[in-house]
Amino acid sequence: MKEQIIELYSSTDDIMFADGLDDAIIGFEPNIWKVVYSRNKSIDVLIQRDGMGEEEALEFLEYNTFNAYFGEKTPLWVEDFKWYNETFKTKEK
Repeated sequence: MKEQIIELYSSTDDIMFADGLDDAIIGFEPNIWKVVYSRNKSIDVLIQRDGMGEEEALEFLEYNTFNAYFGEKTPLWVEDFKWYNETFKTKEK
């Protein structure tokens, strides 16, 4: 998806991407010119790529990424409720 965002939008203004988290990109918000990442997919990237546990990955991302501000083009980190669906939808069946 990163390549699509670059192809469609980078010719008019700079775009900020989070290093190493391309697999967590879920979209682009052209009205505020920000790349949109899934918080849960970001956690999954660190678990798979770096061998972190879920809590360690969440703590690392909360401190270093989700709450960081790099200017007006800082990416958006959205909750996709993967944990909710896995926890509660399974119990409803």
